[in-house]
Amino acid sequence: MEVQPVKVAKPVKAVLMDLDGTSVHSESFWIWIIQLTTATLLGNPRFELEESDLPHVSGHSVSEHLQYCIAKYCPEKNVEEARRFYFEHTHREMREIMEGRGRVDAFKPAPGLKEFLLELKRRGIRIGLVTSGLYEKALPEIMSAFRQLKMGDPVEFYDAIITAGFMMRKGREVGTLGELSPKPHPWLYAETCRVGLGIPFEERDRVVGMEDSGAGICSIRLAGFAGIGIGGGNIKQSGTQALCWTYHEHLAGALKSII
Repeated sequence: MEVQPVKVAKPVKAVLMDLDGTSVHSESFWIWIIQLTTATLLGNPRFELEESDLPHVSGHSVSEHLQYCIAKYCPEKNVEEARRFYFEHTHREMREIMEGRGRVDAFKPAPGLKEFLLELKRRGIRIGLVTSGLYEKALPEIMSAFRQLKMGDPVEFYDAIITAGFMMRKGREVGTLGELSPKPHPWLYAETCRVGLGIPFEERDRVVGMEDSGAGICSIRLAGFAGIGIGGGNIKQSGTQALCWTYHEHLAGALKSII
């Protein structure tokens, strides 16, 4: 695949934003789900992970997280049984969040998210939310964040939301290949811009993408857009900072580069 040269022409017409890490901080919630799963395997509802466990239950796949806990706490169990409990807990908690009864602080909005989004709206810059996470996982995350910020319904706020499985735009749902081709594949970002926002590829210089992960920055660049790196993820560690048009530790700095 040919990687297109990128530049940014102002005024910027659209910002395509990653969900996990860039817009919402969700790691503590998913560690909690791993803890609940291990507690269920042990038959001990009071079980808590130790501080030394944390590096082993984040940043890897669900199965790897569960295998670590099994090896340390309940070696007689297996990953298949653990995954069944994991998804039972996940589906229950996500359903509770969607119905307004779940943990209020389950998914924390990134610092400055409200001010960032409202300033883009004020300037008429369109906003697309992009994630390779499944729809049933992604929507509760952004809904939880918006409730904490008192910003209403995110489906109404964003001009397009693309997740693995569905694209949502003011109530309209369209299938997406995001689940089959997650980041760093370019489809999610390309689809958000072209299908979700209706902006042709020829106008890509007026579109920027925002990510906190190396895979996400690669996805943005492969889709033909300039990428803004956000701190807190693995961009520096993965060696992809050189692929960023610009890099900022926080959303406030990113806003200045966009406007």
